[in-house]
Amino acid sequence: MSYVKIGVAGPVGSGKTALIEILARKMAAEYSIGVITNDIYTKEDAEFLCRKSILPRERIIGVETGGCPHTAIREDASMNLEAVDEITERFPDVEIIFIESGGDNLSATFSPELADATIFVIDVAEGDKIPRKGGPGITRSDLLVINKIDLAPMVGARLDIMERDSKKMRGDKPFLFTNIRDDEGVDRVVQWIKQCVLLEGAG
Repeated sequence: MSYVKIGVAGPVGSGKTALIEILARKMAAEYSIGVITNDIYTKEDAEFLCRKSILPRERIIGVETGGCPHTAIREDASMNLEAVDEITERFPDVEIIFIESGGDNLSATFSPELADATIFVIDVAEGDKIPRKGGPGITRSDLLVINKIDLAPMVGARLDIMERDSKKMRGDKPFLFTNIRDDEGVDRVVQWIKQCVLLEGAG
């Protein structure tokens, strides 16, 4: 059975792990899912997901990248590709594999060999200037997720400015506002995955 690999990247603390957790929770009844996390020196994100019991432990693999986390998803993705092979061997019916990058800056991109589609997560707490700073994560990702919109009033960030700048930097590529902690906007991410990655309803 064919499967898709969805890369999830973004700065430290933006909500990558939380997004994967809630996506897996919402989609696991309908799809066979695996998760690969990348951490520099630990498997903390993988352990977090296991503790949350979103999926059986054997469906979650933690990769310790060492050094620069972006190397493990771009220039030398061999460790992650081995993890993909391990999941597909364990679960030949797997349909979606989420691959979370280690926390990185706005330049994180996935090797095309490693990810069929990419989601880049930023958060409002970093200020409304983030979209216009650009970088490959902002401009090239298949979906930009602007998270923690509930914090906008507290940090003085204007969502209308972030919307304007995201449109300018991304052109026709989609972006969505979310508050993952309160499950706001996440269903639209699920719909994007179904329609634009899994191509459900196409043709």
